[in-house]
Amino acid sequence: MEIIDQIFVNSESEPTIWMSLLAMALATILSLLITKVYQITFSGEKYSQNFVHTIVMMSVVVSVVMTVVSGNAGVAFGLFAVFSLIRFRSAVTDAKDIAYIFFGLVVGMTCGLYQFNLAMLLTVFASLLFYFLYKFEYGKGKDTQILKVTVPENLNHENLLDDVFQTYTISNNLRQVETTNLGTMILYTYAIRCKENTKDKELLDRIREKNANLKVSLSYVERAE
Repeated sequence: MEIIDQIFVNSESEPTIWMSLLAMALATILSLLITKVYQITFSGEKYSQNFVHTIVMMSVVVSVVMTVVSGNAGVAFGLFAVFSLIRFRSAVTDAKDIAYIFFGLVVGMTCGLYQFNLAMLLTVFASLLFYFLYKFEYGKGKDTQILKVTVPENLNHENLLDDVFQTYTISNNLRQVETTNLGTMILYTYAIRCKENTKDKELLDRIREKNANLKVSLSYVERAE
C-alpha cells in the first residue's frame, strides 16, 4: 500500500486554494487554445459546439480531480471506479475527435498535478503537430467513389470500360447491373478508387467516349479528410 501511496502523493508542498485556482485557470486557457486548433483543423461540414464546450469543461474538471487524488490513493481508486460507470451518451464518429478528447484530458491532468511548464509545452507542441498534419494533408488518399454508367444495349459487354479503369483507377468493383428506359439501356454501378493524378472530368470524358455520350455520374462515398 505504501508503494501505491507514493504514486499518488505529490512530492511538493500541500496544495492551496490559490494553486488549485491557478491550475483551473491554466487548464481553461490551454483548453481554449486546444478547441481553437480543433476548429481550425476541422474538415467536416460543421463541428458540434457542445463538443467544443465539452473539451474545455473536461480539462477543468480533470485538473480538479487530479488535485484531489494526488495525495490519496484510496480516493484515487474510488474516483476511477465512479468514472468507469460513466459512458458517453453519443458516439464519437471521427477518430480525430477522440485524439482531441485525450488531448484535453491530459492537459487537465498535467495542470492538476501543478506541472504547469509541461502542460504549456504539451499544448504548444501537440497543437503545432495537429495543425501541420492538417496543413500538409499528411496521409490523405483518394476516397471511394460510386460511378454510374448508362450504356446502350447494343454496346453492352463486360469489358467495355476495362482500359479506362486500368488507366485512371487503383481498384474497381462492379456493384450492380440494371436495365433502364424500358430495357433499351443498361445501368452499371461501380465502386472505384482513383489514382492520385486522376481528374474527375477527364475520367468522365473518357467514359462518355465509350458509352455513346450517355449519362455518367460520379459521387463520393466518403468525405475527404
